[in-house]
Amino acid sequence: MAVDPPKLRLPPYTALRAFEAAARHNSFVAAARELCVTPAAVAQQVKALEAWLGGALFERHSQGIALTPQGRHARPALSAAMDQMGLAVQNLRSEMRGSELHIAALPALGQLWLSPRLRRLHLDFPGVQVSVTAMEEPPNFKREPFDMGLFYLDAPRKDVRIVGLAKDHLLPVCTPKILKTLRVKGKIRLHGQPLLHDTVWDGDWARWLDATSMHGVDATTGPRFSLYSMALQAALDGDGLLMGRECLVAPYLVSGKLRAASPIRVPLPTGPNLLLPSHRASHTLTQQFVNWIQRSFSEAASTF
Repeated sequence: MAVDPPKLRLPPYTALRAFEAAARHNSFVAAARELCVTPAAVAQQVKALEAWLGGALFERHSQGIALTPQGRHARPALSAAMDQMGLAVQNLRSEMRGSELHIAALPALGQLWLSPRLRRLHLDFPGVQVSVTAMEEPPNFKREPFDMGLFYLDAPRKDVRIVGLAKDHLLPVCTPKILKTLRVKGKIRLHGQPLLHDTVWDGDWARWLDATSMHGVDATTGPRFSLYSMALQAALDGDGLLMGRECLVAPYLVSGKLRAASPIRVPLPTGPNLLLPSHRASHTLTQQFVNWIQRSFSEAASTF
């Protein structure tokens, strides 16, 4: 009589995913944020996996968690397996759906640079469905369904090709009406003026003031906005001065809606970049879009 060999049993995928995220972040809270669940749910899934394995993967302390030797040993292989699964699903999805582009973009770049060009993009790429998702940080391209990203990025990322699109500069901007009030005996004085801040680039005012040796202006004062587009709208409404990023405020300078409050432009260490995951970089549609966006940035740069 034939005897069936024992079948390999695997723990639930949700438990493995919860452990891998918690191990990578060394935090149940950060893992929960990534997985869009509660920290308690992550802890419960990890506990279920530990019960299935018959041993602890984390040491629990009042200050947090720490991987056990077994957990440390298992994490790299599990992370690699999750990455490979994500890539396999994305490749299958791409083959099934055909001509689609999924772009992840920093909200400021998505709203102020890409959005005004979407109509032209659709005209230049007929039949291609373009989707844009705004996010503050670049995605994990191996696990999230994006073909490329549009971000300010000053550090390399593994398995991601970074294409520099433009150099960028800081310069304070305001309405023409406010600009008239800044001139004192032929000089521009910013002392006492309301400064508008974007929380993502909260250090831009300090960077520009330090570079220009303009002492006596408190870079920490003024209202803060979670979206750069909101801070820009406040500047357009005449509520104060915005530390402009030239690539984003150039159309408003060209139209005259905003004026530079100083002729001094301070270079930023990085400008807008296109992020191309290695598994998508060689695709024909991706290359066509890279050429299109490079050409669009060059055309925009020629106007200022």
